[in-house]
Amino acid sequence: MLARHRREKIVDLIKEDGSAKVLDLAKLFKVTEVTIRQDLEKLETDGLIVREHGGAYLKNIKDQVQNFSLSHKENMDKKESIATKCLEFIESGDTIILDSGSTTTEIAKKLKGFKNLTVITNALNIALILGAESGIEVIVTGGEFKPPTLSLTGQKAADFFKGLHVQKLFLATAGITLKAGLTYPSISDIVLKKAMIDAADITYLVADSTKIGKAAFASLGALSTIDYIVTDKGIQTKDKKIFKENEIKLIIAK
Repeated sequence: MLARHRREKIVDLIKEDGSAKVLDLAKLFKVTEVTIRQDLEKLETDGLIVREHGGAYLKNIKDQVQNFSLSHKENMDKKESIATKCLEFIESGDTIILDSGSTTTEIAKKLKGFKNLTVITNALNIALILGAESGIEVIVTGGEFKPPTLSLTGQKAADFFKGLHVQKLFLATAGITLKAGLTYPSISDIVLKKAMIDAADITYLVADSTKIGKAAFASLGALSTIDYIVTDKGIQTKDKKIFKENEIKLIIAK
């Protein structure tokens, strides 16, 4: 992996997890600790991260957590249209899982006023959005806290879903390609997302069109892992064709 490409992946990972250790990054990218320290020094010089002893953390992360704001706020018009479309697949009496993320947060906002609905989530911001709704029961997983996504993750979060059965999962992703499948910046989320998928009858992958054709660091698995992709009208014709040829069910929000 080229140094530039590796540094991009390191930034993506820190933006997802909030921080990273030199030792862990060296193992992850199969390079020396000296190389990682050089990478972090360059990234700090570029103003992207702040180095600390043994690792680095995301700039302004404390302010972000205190303000309870998500870091991924681009393409919000696309995400809102996807969220509106997803409401068509949520019914009274459902038990659903809302994964953490900016698109699933938009879904949560639109669920206000629903009755007889159970929402399981690993996102603390979603729990606060829906927690005061009288018609919605909110259940939060345990797990390790990830500041940038205001979410809980890791094996403890995944263990929460053992033995659970829900009707629908609304799953987030960082990138979608036919070759790499569903991809994420951080390995810590993979075990949790697999557990969510196993617990759900139907999985709706919610992803705006800018994520199609992009691949992040860690792969969850093939696109056949999910049942539907819900995206926006910005999806390219060639991508529609690829999904159709591979029998991937596509739902497009208008």
